[in-house]
Amino acid sequence: MKMHELVSRFPSQLEEALEIGKKAVINKPKGTIRNVYVSGLGGSGIGGNFAQEFIRNEAKIPYVVGKSYDIPKWVGKNTLAIASSYSGNTEETLAAFDDMLKTGAKIICVSSGGKLIELAKKHGLDYIQVPSNWPSPRACLGYSVVMQLSILNKLRLISAKSLKQMTSSIALLKREEEDIKKRAMKVAAQLENKIPIIYTTDRMESVAVRFRQQVNENAKMLCWHHVVPEMNHNELVGWKIPNNDLAVVYFRNKDDYERNAVRIEINKTIIKKCTGNIIELNSKGRNLIERAMYFVHLGDWISCYLADLRKEDSIEVKAIDFLKGELGKI
Repeated sequence: MKMHELVSRFPSQLEEALEIGKKAVINKPKGTIRNVYVSGLGGSGIGGNFAQEFIRNEAKIPYVVGKSYDIPKWVGKNTLAIASSYSGNTEETLAAFDDMLKTGAKIICVSSGGKLIELAKKHGLDYIQVPSNWPSPRACLGYSVVMQLSILNKLRLISAKSLKQMTSSIALLKREEEDIKKRAMKVAAQLENKIPIIYTTDRMESVAVRFRQQVNENAKMLCWHHVVPEMNHNELVGWKIPNNDLAVVYFRNKDDYERNAVRIEINKTIIKKCTGNIIELNSKGRNLIERAMYFVHLGDWISCYLADLRKEDSIEVKAIDFLKGELGKI
């Protein structure tokens, strides 16, 4: 199965994920949930980052995403601890899961199977099992982010608003599909022989991270990202030497915080002295979730077309397979 087919199925994956989330059975915690900790890496972890941004203005408790072998000391009996691994065999997440068991936290596992689901069953924990017929975890963002939102909603930590907006984003993606692909082809051609530098505002950092990861894995290219306003306090000074091998990609929204929008315009006057390659992508959608999902789909298609232009296999991740193989010897 090619990555193109997986990307094209993103809207239908969101639909399926919403149904799975709706049917999931999540038992009430014994105590009051005062914080949330999510353990997940790569394609399984980015869903937590999106959820974190989506609920920031609604959830009244901290929501933290961790991408390590261990967990913070504050995780305890009043914590909702979510272990997210599409394969169910991510060693860092399994290590974090072991630590979670010692804390008395309310643990919920999200996976397609593997050791994580086995452990959830063994310890009598709540879990949500998603379909296992997707060859690339990075193509399963829809399952990841929707399960996070569904869990929070079922435990009454957030309202159903986010899930409703996720539903409306599906219609947007289906309606805009052909236009998204045309835009993606154009941008891919502009990035083919460049080093992409991805900028957006802090409210959409997950979009930038997602695009960076997709360019890395699908197109086999190095790139980096940063956010406004933070990059104005450091990285902006680095734009000093002309280098037309660099290409800046801005993800912009019509409702970006006004001062950040002004900052971006000023940034461009500085950056233009170093490279003539500045690409601005404007979102479509009526709210944060619709706009973020629009950007996700656009960025995924850009990465696929970049892989085509570079004659790369967008599914292949030999470097990661080698790493896991070497770790397995230890």
